[in-house]
Amino acid sequence: MKYEFFSIPALDPGPDQEELNAFISSHRIATVEKQFVTNGEQSFWAICVSYVESNKKSNKPGKSKIDYREILDDHQFALFVKLRTLRKELADQEGIPAFALFTNEQLADMVRDRVTSLSKMSDLPGIGKGRIEKYGEKFLDILRKEFADGDNEDQEIEKDETGEN
Repeated sequence: MKYEFFSIPALDPGPDQEELNAFISSHRIATVEKQFVTNGEQSFWAICVSYVESNKKSNKPGKSKIDYREILDDHQFALFVKLRTLRKELADQEGIPAFALFTNEQLADMVRDRVTSLSKMSDLPGIGKGRIEKYGEKFLDILRKEFADGDNEDQEIEKDETGEN
């Protein structure tokens, strides 16, 4: 994964904003982080774009796929796969496309943000109340178990390092 940084003036974004938009439309974007920097008339948006380089060119602009194995670490990707499997099972039962439940990006966000509550899930972009009420708890069951197991392992490691067992 690579990173590109942009500074967009608040008062006159003009060409800097166009440069950002051109970059985003021509790359496989993984995440965009933004922070507003207050400095009077010199205030600006500081933007960090992480992206994945690809040797393949897609025939469909804006439709290139993100390989989440490149973005997530091994443990996160394993959890992502569990969530995708649950999504497919639920979608097949209801006869709807899998992305109608949650997109791959939303599943990856659940993993990266360590979502363990309905309110935290509702903070993710594009996830509305209806999907949370219908599917949220099923996905949270997997997430909570995974993060609880990981927390216990971390606590055991800390105990071993301090000599307290």
